[in-house]
Amino acid sequence: MKKALITGITGQDGFFLSKQLLEKGYEVHGLVRNDSRQCLGSLRCLPRELSDELSLHKCDITDHETVMVILKDEQFDEIYHLSAQSFVGHSFDQPRITNNTNIGGTQNVVDAIRLFYPHTKLYFAATSELFGRAVESPQNENTPFYPRSPYGISKLAGYWIVKNNREGYGLWGVNGILFNHESELRGEKFVTRKITKSIASIVTGAQDELRIGNLNIKRDWGFSGDYVDAMWRMLQHDIPDDYVIATGENYSLREFTERAFKVVDVDIVWEGEGVNEVGRDASTGRVLVRVDPEFFRPAENECVLGDCTKARKVLGWKPTLGFDRLIERMVKADLKFMKKTSYV
Repeated sequence: MKKALITGITGQDGFFLSKQLLEKGYEVHGLVRNDSRQCLGSLRCLPRELSDELSLHKCDITDHETVMVILKDEQFDEIYHLSAQSFVGHSFDQPRITNNTNIGGTQNVVDAIRLFYPHTKLYFAATSELFGRAVESPQNENTPFYPRSPYGISKLAGYWIVKNNREGYGLWGVNGILFNHESELRGEKFVTRKITKSIASIVTGAQDELRIGNLNIKRDWGFSGDYVDAMWRMLQHDIPDDYVIATGENYSLREFTERAFKVVDVDIVWEGEGVNEVGRDASTGRVLVRVDPEFFRPAENECVLGDCTKARKVLGWKPTLGFDRLIERMVKADLKFMKKTSYV
């Protein structure tokens, strides 16, 4: 039986990855900052028969000593390092916390592997934010990096920590350069989940309108469940390497919003320009979407599009859930949750 550790196990990727590994017969461990029930995040959605099989360790990833002790004692075959301050918007306001978590935490994990169990296979959760103001489109493993946020900068440092230790010290480590991936378990501060949750709230009468930032940004959006499968495939390959994981299609935030409203049979028509733009219900004329400058970032990646040719050829990976089905899944999940509340 293989033994795996997932840092950041309480997030959406932690849920889908732990579920997949448990179903494959792994012994799965996770690092959590607080092991109380209310702080387990997405893990609360695991079936009881699976969640009972998890072994959780209370640990702040920035605590060097605790990370060292856990990795020394447990001797993992595979480590999936997902833990991060992963909200791009917050990184502009909290660059020091972002760096301490994303750079310092990664260094702690790498140090522990090198010292105590050098044959452990390490997956590092890199990101399309490494490319930032991309010099070419689509972006692949050879595209130069140009991060545009403190988050992207911190993740680029983590990428190089893994790559340099792989080349210099023989670390078996891979970087998964994952483009945006979503699910019904996405944190509510992320814009996709904010949209689907707001639509559910509007439909059930709990909210009047959706306030949103730059509608023109374009992203390559996939499904988290597909992307964690790519993580696992990377660690089953004979040779450690770095891979872009993406769908190869991108859509604007405007299109995401329109298609999400379509799930509840609302057609959105747009009026105005810039910060004065609004989206109205085509049938009633009611304003349902309003642009709010509060949600604009100091520096924005306007167009993101990934080329996962290498992952398709080497790992045999491909996405299974398309854009519209992903949005439908998210909206329906939020509707189901909202209808259980006192609003209806």
